[in-house]
Amino acid sequence: MKQKLREWLRRYLPAELLSVVATLAAATLALQATHSGLQAALAGTWAGNVAYFGWLLGQDMLLARRTLRALGRRYTLRTLGRNLRALAVEFGLAEVADSFLIRPALMYYLPRWLGNFAAGILVAKLLADVTFYIPAIISYELSKNRLRRFDKP
Repeated sequence: MKQKLREWLRRYLPAELLSVVATLAAATLALQATHSGLQAALAGTWAGNVAYFGWLLGQDMLLARRTLRALGRRYTLRTLGRNLRALAVEFGLAEVADSFLIRPALMYYLPRWLGNFAAGILVAKLLADVTFYIPAIISYELSKNRLRRFDKP
């Protein structure tokens, strides 16, 4: 189990750190620009998603490219499609619930309930991450040997 935990931390922690920065920055900028808690919640949610999934896609592409290069093969558009499909399987269900319901709702209400915008956004992010990672990690484990193996054509 320690090995699995290390694998998950190596995969998800850098993306999470980027996502936290993007979430706070976008939510703060949106709040200052619009004075709307709803727009701040949505901006924070989507900026965090772009940072998070951008990092993961980049890492998956690098790993696939290294694997293929070692086999004397090239990274192609088809390979990119496989990378994108693997991410969709890993995060699809978790992401739909997270991005369209759980995370925006928490980011809208928690700053109000706590009386502190930044603390509310951070607590909302952490709570939403719990509901996000359980199905995401299960999907990752079930699909990684089939969808992330680039050593077989």
